[in-house]
Amino acid sequence: MSDSPPARLPLDWIAASLRRERTRAGLSLSELAKRAGIAKSTLSQLEAAGGNPSVETLWALGVALGVPFSALVEPPAPSVHVIRAGQGPSVASEKAEYAATLLSASPPGARRDIYHLRAEPGAVRESDPHLPGSVEHLIVSTGRMKAGPAEETVELEPGDYMAYRGDVPHSYEALEPGTTFVLVMQHV
Repeated sequence: MSDSPPARLPLDWIAASLRRERTRAGLSLSELAKRAGIAKSTLSQLEAAGGNPSVETLWALGVALGVPFSALVEPPAPSVHVIRAGQGPSVASEKAEYAATLLSASPPGARRDIYHLRAEPGAVRESDPHLPGSVEHLIVSTGRMKAGPAEETVELEPGDYMAYRGDVPHSYEALEPGTTFVLVMQHV
């Protein structure tokens, strides 16, 4: 058993989460502090990534914001998530040459559309933003391609998985003839 204290959450995660959720709720610092029963100076310090928030303080803020505690302490989600072929967590079958790799679990209440696409080199396919909160999941089957949000495109090869916001401008570009991929559009 280790005598070291438990790891602390980075204050910048909490600060960013508080600002995001307060802005989403349309509340001022004063109003949120009042609803949570804490001092405005405490909230201001937390949003500036200072202080040492307790579970009770964060819980009160979560209740006042109408979000679960986890929404205030979870690490920031990367804007682009890539799993290279053969690198995801897999579970093998005992009875066949078969393995399952979970690339993305569907969040509660999400709707998904699944597409199989074929692309050829030449023109880049530019896509306008989809509905707010949309996320695209892409798996390359054959060929090579570049895809993702503007300024964050990533080169992908067969078996690579990528997830990114679909509610911002994004693009797809085949880098080899006969490039095929599966695209799952998730709408919440």
